[in-house]
Amino acid sequence: MGRAFEYRKARKLKRWGNMSRTFTRLGKELTIAAKEGGTDPENNPRLRAIIQTARSENMPKENIERAIKRAEEKDKGDYREVVYEGFGPHGVAIIVETATDNTTRTVANIRSYFNKFGGNLGTSGSVDFMFDHISVFKVRADQVTDMETFELELIDYGGEEIFQDEEEGVIVVYGSFESYGSLQKFIEEKGLELVSGGFDRIVNGEMKQLTEEEKADVEKLLERIEEDDDVQNVYTNMA
Repeated sequence: MGRAFEYRKARKLKRWGNMSRTFTRLGKELTIAAKEGGTDPENNPRLRAIIQTARSENMPKENIERAIKRAEEKDKGDYREVVYEGFGPHGVAIIVETATDNTTRTVANIRSYFNKFGGNLGTSGSVDFMFDHISVFKVRADQVTDMETFELELIDYGGEEIFQDEEEGVIVVYGSFESYGSLQKFIEEKGLELVSGGFDRIVNGEMKQLTEEEKADVEKLLERIEEDDDVQNVYTNMA
């Protein structure tokens, strides 16, 4: 299985379990992608990938279209992607990705969560170096007949790790952050169905080992952060 895959999967399933929150998160991603690269998916690769991700999460078509259209409305769609870094209880490194239309509100909220639950909000770069920012794509496994050839071809386009998730029926492709465009282009040119595409952060060193009681302390902070409407993703180095 991929690096820390099961851990990330468990956390995401926990966070995305609430369908309305999932759609809110994806809606912001769609709006941001449309605002940056245009509302036509044919000419906006990132938007195409997020649309596929939204479909895989059963987001209604009208919700997808509404989120894309929001990028053209002057009084809406002014979301900014802002990343916050800090340490939780027991020295656990935490990265919080947000999409916000009010950074003053967001940073005040995030700082208050860290302070309340025994952590400290740090400066930019304070924990980022502990994580690799990567591209991740999922394609339907039944469309790949020769896994070995597929892996070799992907290497030329920036693929670094490929494995099959039999439970989901997909092949997961990891690559560098910079390889996002080339990997997506390869997948599309091969005529493979893209289930989802996006970014992830992987711990590049040892995971932080904690006792069950210490983990519970950290979980309280993580759950509070994840409840915030501005928060998109949360990553930690907790084992």
